[in-house]
Amino acid sequence: MFTGIIEEIGEIAAISASGDGWRLTVLAPKAAADAVHGESIAVSGVCLTVVASTETTFDADVMKQTLDVSALGTVQVGSRVNIEKAMPVGARLGGHIVQGHVDGVGTVLEVRPGAQWSVLRISLPAELAPLVVDKGSISVAGTSLTVSAVSAGPSTGSGTQEGSGTADDEHWFEVSLIPETLEATILGALEPGDIVNLETDILARHVERLLAFRSAPEGGSR
Repeated sequence: MFTGIIEEIGEIAAISASGDGWRLTVLAPKAAADAVHGESIAVSGVCLTVVASTETTFDADVMKQTLDVSALGTVQVGSRVNIEKAMPVGARLGGHIVQGHVDGVGTVLEVRPGAQWSVLRISLPAELAPLVVDKGSISVAGTSLTVSAVSAGPSTGSGTQEGSGTADDEHWFEVSLIPETLEATILGALEPGDIVNLETDILARHVERLLAFRSAPEGGSR
């Protein structure tokens, strides 16, 4: 379990084949300093298991399914990644509950820099759109963020996006990043076209699942 509060920016130091997946060597001195075999570390929002470590690096295996559904499949040697170790029992929950189980990926559509913060607009897969709400929580590349705007839902009927005066059928959301987030995570270096891991709020996912069963015909199967 994680909180989405990034502890350091790491770097992919090596990539090697591991079955049909990869073994990643990640340069992350803070995380690696006391890393132990079998512990969980989130790498840009993906929960990985440490299989080996040194004083400055740790190794983790990434299976093909994870490479296919997450942005880890696009990393190269030298790519920077967000690093967070698992939350210890009794610690403050500074962000929100993040599992490290990526729901999908989004593409950075727009970066709007401001005097005190930057706004990112990120595309949202259609199946995730109902789970993202204005002022709700979302994990982007493992970073706990608050949604500052979302595209219009189906109930509006006009196709007009919340937070803008334009009509567009594409699903998206926006997050506003303070200077600390821009400096302490890889989000500050994102540009239009970059792909990022997305994890929606676990509470929203549970509610959606419950409603799906309640709306199912009696005696039917889903």
